[in-house]
Amino acid sequence: MTNFRLMAAAVGLALPLVAAGLQPAAAEDHLKVAIGQINNWENQAPTLGQDAGIFKKHGIVLDNVGTQGAGETIQAVISGSADIGAGVGAAGVMRAFSKGAPVRILAPAFTGTGDLYWYVKSDSKIKSIKDWTPDTTVAYSTNGSSSNNIVVAFMNELHGKGKPTATGGPAATLTAAMSGQVEVGWAAPPFGLKEVKEGKIRIVARGSDVPSLRGQTVRTLIVNANAWKTKHDAILRFMDAYREAIDWMYSDPKAVEMYSKKVHQPIELLKESMEKFQPKETVQTTEFKDLDGAVKDAVKLKFLDKPLTEAQLKELIVTPPVRK
Repeated sequence: MTNFRLMAAAVGLALPLVAAGLQPAAAEDHLKVAIGQINNWENQAPTLGQDAGIFKKHGIVLDNVGTQGAGETIQAVISGSADIGAGVGAAGVMRAFSKGAPVRILAPAFTGTGDLYWYVKSDSKIKSIKDWTPDTTVAYSTNGSSSNNIVVAFMNELHGKGKPTATGGPAATLTAAMSGQVEVGWAAPPFGLKEVKEGKIRIVARGSDVPSLRGQTVRTLIVNANAWKTKHDAILRFMDAYREAIDWMYSDPKAVEMYSKKVHQPIELLKESMEKFQPKETVQTTEFKDLDGAVKDAVKLKFLDKPLTEAQLKELIVTPPVRK
């Protein structure tokens, strides 16, 4: 009997130890990210970074979902179906915030407008913005996007004429342009550069043609206000990983190779696109460039009824500093 009791006691002590050994490692945090124009190079940090294991290293697993543009992305973040949104026009998120939407600017995502361009079919009579008429259909992605902002600026600052027309992403826009549904299409490199080289389309305007937007943060990462509170540590680690992914994308040739396979474009064409349209300084994530100008432009372009106050801007922009 004594031996039985000793054995039972030993087993009883062993079971908790075995159970402890079977406990899984600390669970990774899952975040859902809605990405406008998910295949654009400047939006690749969440997708390529996850493929490269960078986010996993920071204890983060991303559910990356593509949208047709900033309008859809903002709505996903407002509703809480996405924690974070990428590629959102600054003016669009300011407008949503001013109307009480639960969104915050997590970080700048793209500075300047040199990466967006507008084109026509090669046989079009349109050579530049000056040739647009009130009946010319001019594409942008979705309401509140940076392409929307730029098209409005074409009209207001450069005295262009035309009918701004939402066409969705670059692929859908190219189909619309080539079929004559829209006269002036929009795109972001590397999309369309092959067609430009083949002479199928001609570039007639660039985002950088608008003086006020050249040095401004025009696209942002946004975060749901409730997620920023309840998933704060995970989102800080997301930013650590996002910044590490940006550094990796511009330093390791493997990143471009992975991107080439993903978008089915030649590596040399992608390198040319990065050098001309998306140098690393354009994707800095630490400082909202020309914030005063961005607010003024949002009012001028009728995204805002009046400028945001200093207190509102402090509440809106929550960009964490770089952590060593």
